[in-house]
Order: sequence, then C-alpha cells, then structure tokens
Amino acid sequence: MSANSVDELLRPRPVGKTGLMVTPIGVGGAPLGDMTTDFAYVVPEDRALDTVRAWLDSPINFMDTAAYYGDGTSERRIGTVLRERGGLPQGKVLETKADRNVTNGDWSGDQMRRSVERSLRLLGMDSLQICLLHDPETTTFEEITRKGGALEALVRMKEEGLIQHLGIGAGDTQVIMRYVELGVMEVVMTHNRFNLLDQEAEPLMDLCQARGIAVFNAAPYGSGILAKGPDAFARFRYREASPTLVERVRRMQAICDRHGVPLAAAALQFSIRDPRVTSTVVGMTRPERIRETIELATYPIPGELWDELAPISRSREGLPTGLP
Repeated sequence: MSANSVDELLRPRPVGKTGLMVTPIGVGGAPLGDMTTDFAYVVPEDRALDTVRAWLDSPINFMDTAAYYGDGTSERRIGTVLRERGGLPQGKVLETKADRNVTNGDWSGDQMRRSVERSLRLLGMDSLQICLLHDPETTTFEEITRKGGALEALVRMKEEGLIQHLGIGAGDTQVIMRYVELGVMEVVMTHNRFNLLDQEAEPLMDLCQARGIAVFNAAPYGSGILAKGPDAFARFRYREASPTLVERVRRMQAICDRHGVPLAAAALQFSIRDPRVTSTVVGMTRPERIRETIELATYPIPGELWDELAPISRSREGLPTGLP
C-alpha cells in the first residue's frame, strides 16, 4: 500500500451542508456495546477501550455509536477513553443516536431528551456533533412526528445547542426517505442495504445526493458474511443467512480468489468507491482492525473483477425480508 493511496483514501469529505468533514472510512461502535445477540461474540472491556484508543490515534476521524448499543455500553466505553484524553480531539467527529426506551417502547419527546442527556453524560460531552433519530421503523411515522413527539423534541434540542446536526439512521430505506422529505435531516445512515449482496438503498442515496444530505453507509460486510466468508460466518443482517444467499457469496468468493483479491476488500471498496456515500462505517472490536481496514480499502482491485461480480451482486435471490 503506497502512502499516496492511503492519503487519497483518507482525504476527508464534506458531511452534506453541515460544515463537518469526515474520512471515507468510519469506525462503527455497535459491536463495542458487547451485543452478543446481534453479533454472536463477546467484546471484553479492555479490548473495547483499546479499540477506541486506536481510533483516536489513527488517521480515521469518524466514529459512530448509539444509545441503544448495549444500552449505553458502547457510549460509556467511548466516553471512558475520551475522558482519558481530555475530551474529543479537534478534527475527530463522533456521531450517536437517540433511541426509544427498549423496555416499554416509549418514543415520546421526553424519552428523546432522556436519551440525549444520557448520551452526553456517558460520552462526557456538552453537545452532540451529530445525533440521529434511531430505528423509527419500530413505531409509526405519525407517532414520531406528532406534536410533542420524538422529532419535535430533537429539533428543540438542536435549537438549544445540545445537538449540532440532526439526522436519521435506520434499516428500512422507504421509512428513511419519508423522513428525508420533511426537510429537517442533515445526515442519513443506512445499514445492510448497500453492499455486494443488496443495493436496496440506491433510491435513498439518489434522493440524498440531490438534496445535499450526507449518507453514511454502515455494515458494508452485511454484518459479517462478506468479511469472514460464508463458511466461517454465515450471517447476514444479524441473522443466519439463507442457503441461497450463502451460495451467492461462495460464487463471489471464487471470483475474488481467482483475481487474488480478498472478498472483504471487494466488499469494502464497493461502498467506498460510490460517490453517493460520504463515509463507509465498519464495525471494529480490535485495535488492529483499524490498520487492517485501511489495507483492505487500498488493496488493488482490477476493473474486470467488478464486471464479474456485477451479475451476482445485482441479484436479490436469498435476501431476507423485513427487519432488521
């Protein structure tokens, strides 16, 4: 990997119209929440803290987390390291998400305020650079947008300065598009809907590009199968992958092997190379993953590989329906 290719890869991009700049790769903090149900593995406290430290010491300037991740565990771990370092360093960008009460499903405006205030406390910050309305597909549009509801509360907290920039993060792209049409979202995060196996998010990405809204694309590995391979980790969108989907990945793996390219490199670069994607967010749970991800992002890939992958990639065979 040449220095020039790394410099090019990590050249910050504008986050829509916010004035913020982020690197084309971001660190995903969901696994730092030690969410064994979703990720099927444990992340010890010391390793999680070392991963956050490695991010702060790396050229990657963007990290994403959420109140939901481990019910505050991810934010708490990030905040622990930020306090060690005397706060969030200049030039780093940290995004979190405001969540419903997962115990009783409360989506009220009061719950949004409780969520944001807890995030500020756990992270040790006075203001959230980017805060996303998280997973609103778990309730109705009418509930979120009602007078005194979640969206109104988030807009008010932005006016108060507790939130600097407001956005939305969800899986269902049709739901996201409905909120984008309201005209208050500055940032969009989609997950598991734009990768080598599924490009459902393309209409959303086109809409955001037309409106100058930043798109963060999370889970380019489909939550694991495109990173570790179908035989080592046959899970897609945090569920067991269907036999048809596993076979599609095996065909992709064979093409990549023939070209001497890691499947994970192709999966990562599929997202990074798309001009509609502001930053590709990769979940990381070990310090060495920072360096490894940069290496995958700069791995040389011949143009013919993309041509061979395209017919398999465009297929929707074996994809799950519904959430997550």
